[in-house]
Amino acid sequence: MSYDENWPPTPPRRSGRGNLTIAIAALVPTALAGWLVWESMSGPDENEPPKALPSRSAAVGKPAPPVTPSPSATSTTASPSPSPSKGKPGASGPLAGRVVVVDPGHNPGNFRHTSEINKLVDIGTNRKECDTTGTSTNAGYTEAEFSLDVSQRLRTLLEKQGATVKFTHTDDRPFGPCVDERARIGNKAGADAVISIHADGSATGNRGFHVILPALVKAGAADTAKIVGPSRDLGERIAGKFVRATGSAPSNYVGDGTGLDVREDLGGLNLSTVPKVFIECGNMRDPKDAALLTSSNWRQKAAQGMADGISSYLDR
Repeated sequence: MSYDENWPPTPPRRSGRGNLTIAIAALVPTALAGWLVWESMSGPDENEPPKALPSRSAAVGKPAPPVTPSPSATSTTASPSPSPSKGKPGASGPLAGRVVVVDPGHNPGNFRHTSEINKLVDIGTNRKECDTTGTSTNAGYTEAEFSLDVSQRLRTLLEKQGATVKFTHTDDRPFGPCVDERARIGNKAGADAVISIHADGSATGNRGFHVILPALVKAGAADTAKIVGPSRDLGERIAGKFVRATGSAPSNYVGDGTGLDVREDLGGLNLSTVPKVFIECGNMRDPKDAALLTSSNWRQKAAQGMADGISSYLDR
C-alpha cells in the first residue's frame, strides 16, 4: 500500500492498560529472539545496526517513557471471549469456534478498473477512493498478487488450528471490494480478529515491516472506541511473532522503530467494529525487501508469523 508523500505518519499511541502487562512481558523476549535471527541474516553492507522492537512500556537500550493512559484504556476495550458456536461446526483445535477474516490487499483486477476504484466512498472522517491498484516490485510482481498468496498460506495455517477463516475476496471479482465493504465483511462475520495484508511502496533504502493500528475515531459512520485497545493487543502480538518467524526488522521509516503505526485515514479500520489491523510486510520498491517478498519460502514464514500472532491473541 503506497503512502501519500505529503502525509506524515502518526507516531504510535501508547496505552496504559494494566491487563496487558503479562502479554507485553511475553512479547519482549519473543521479539528479541527474532532480532537475533535478523541480525545474523544481515549482510555487511547494512547501513545501520538493528534496533530492538520495544514493547509499549520499554524500549531496549532506551529509558522507558512514562505511560500515559489513553482514551481507549477503559473496560470497553477488553475483547470478550467469543462463543464457540460462531465457528465452523465440528472444527477442532485450539482455535475452534474462532472466526478470523483475512483481507488480501487490493485486487489483481484493479488495474483494469481504475474508474470504478476511483469512486469515492465514505470512511467516516471523509471520503476516499473505493480502492487503489497497490504497488509492485520493479520487476512487476504486484502487491495484489503478494497479498493474495500470503493470505492463502495464512488461511491454511489457521484452519489447521480449527479457526473458521473468511476472505474479503479471493480474486473472484473483477475489482475491489471497496474499503468500506471490506470493513462490513468483517463486521458481518462477527470476526474475533481481522487482518488486512499489504506490502508498501516507498523509496529505496526504506525497509522493514510495520503493523497499522486504528486510531481513536468518532466521526460519521466511524466509531473505533471499542476496538482500539483489542486491535493494539492484536497488532503487538503479530509484530512480535512476525519478527521471530521472518527475521525481518521493523520499519526504519514508519513507527519510530516499534513496527507499529496508528492511522485515522483508513476506511478499513475506521469502519470496523471488530478488532482489526493492517500489516505492511515490507517495501516492494527496495531491492532487498523485494527479494524477500518475492521468495515463496519467506512468504510462508510471513504467514506463519501472522498466524502465530493471531493465535496468541485469540488463545490468551
